[in-house]
Amino acid sequence: MTQGHGVTTSPKRNGGPWSHQGFRLLLIGETTSKLGTNVTSVLLPLVAISTLDASPLVIGVLTAAPWLPWLVIGLPAGAWVDRLPRRAVMLCCNVVSATLLATVPAAAWTGLLSTWQLLAVALVNGVCSVFFSTACSAYLPSLIDKADLMEGNAKLQGAEQAARVAGPGAGGLLAQALGSATGLLVDVLSFLVSSLCLLLVRDAEPRPARRVDGTLWRDMADGLRIVTRDPYVRTLTLFGAALNLALAGYQAVLLLFLVRTVEADPGLIGLLISCGGVGGILGGLVSSHIPRRLGTARGLITVQLVTAPFALLIPLAGQGPRLALFVVGSTVMTAGIVASNVIIVSFRQSYCPPEMLGRVTSSALFVNFGTIPVGALVGSTLATVLGLRPTMWVLCTGICATSGLLLAGPLRRMRDLPRALVPVHD
Repeated sequence: MTQGHGVTTSPKRNGGPWSHQGFRLLLIGETTSKLGTNVTSVLLPLVAISTLDASPLVIGVLTAAPWLPWLVIGLPAGAWVDRLPRRAVMLCCNVVSATLLATVPAAAWTGLLSTWQLLAVALVNGVCSVFFSTACSAYLPSLIDKADLMEGNAKLQGAEQAARVAGPGAGGLLAQALGSATGLLVDVLSFLVSSLCLLLVRDAEPRPARRVDGTLWRDMADGLRIVTRDPYVRTLTLFGAALNLALAGYQAVLLLFLVRTVEADPGLIGLLISCGGVGGILGGLVSSHIPRRLGTARGLITVQLVTAPFALLIPLAGQGPRLALFVVGSTVMTAGIVASNVIIVSFRQSYCPPEMLGRVTSSALFVNFGTIPVGALVGSTLATVLGLRPTMWVLCTGICATSGLLLAGPLRRMRDLPRALVPVHD
C-alpha cells in the first residue's frame, strides 16, 4: 500500500510537449547524451578490435556487458526508483558514467589499457543505464499531459535516432582523426551536458510515494505480476524480448560483418550504421500518425508485418552496388522498430498507475533487455561456428519471425490497446 504526498507542480500546457520547458530541456539533454552514446557504440568495439586485437567472442562479451545488469538488478531498480526522486537518480547515473568513460583514454595514453578495463567500464555503465532508463521513463509523465505522451515519446525517439545518424559517422571520423580511445571524451562531455539540462528543469517533481507496509520484495513482485499476468503488457513484453534477442545477436556481429566480410573502412562503417538512424528518424516521425489512422494495436501489427521482412536484405550486402541492400534493409527495419517502440512505451506510460510505473517499467525492461546479453553471446558464438554471413542470415530471419508473437496474443482482434489497467487477481 502507498500513501502519497500532495505537491503543487507546474501546470501542464495545452500546446503539446513543446510548450513545456521541462520537456524541451529533457529532449536537449537526452539527444546530446544519445549522440555521445552512439559515438561510443562504434569507438569502444574499435578500441577492442584495433588496439587490443579482440576476437569475435570478446566483442560479443563486450557487447553483452552493458545489458547484463538488467538480469541482476533490473527488478529491484524499479522498486528503488519508485522510492527516490527520479531526476536525482538520473543525475547520479550521468556523473558515474562520465567518470568511468574518462578512464579509458587515460589508460590508453599511459599504455595500461586492457580488455578487462573495457569490460568493467561497459558493465558499470550498464548498471547506470538500468537506473537511468527506468527513472527517465517514469519521469516523463510528470512533465507533460497523458494525451501528449505519444507525441513526446515520438520526439524523444526521433531525436535518439537522429543521434544514431550522426553518432556512428562521427565515431568513425574521430577514430581516424584522434584515435578510438581519445574519441570517447565526446561521450564524457555529452553526459555533462545532459546533467546540466536536468539541473535547469524548474518543474517540481511529485514526491515519491511513502511506503506504508510494502517491502522491496513485495514492490518487485507487484510490478512483475502486472507484466506476467496482464494479457496486453505480457504480449508486448514477450515481443520486445524476442526482438531484442535477435537484434542483440545482429548488433554483436554487425561491426565484424562490415569490417571482415563487406571490407568497409571505418569511415564508411560509420555511414552505413547511420542509415539505421535515418530509418529511426522516419519511424519517429510517423509513429504518432499511424495509431490515429489505424489504431494503436492494429497500427503496431501492421508496422511490424510491413517493415520486418526488409531485414532479409542485410545479409546480401557486399562491395559496390550491393551496399544499397544494406542501406535499404537497415533503414526500413529500424523505422519499423522505432515506430513500434513509441507505441509500446506510450501505452505502458498511460496504462499503468503512476505510483507503479517505475516497477512495471523495470519489470518489462528486465524481460526485454535480459535477452540482450544472451543474444549477443549467441550471435558471437554462431559467428565463430558458422561464419559471419550465415550468422547474419540466421539473425535477420529471427528478426522477421518475432512479428508472429503479436498475432498470437489478444492484439490481433483489436483496433486500439486499452487505456486502463486490467485488474490482476491473485
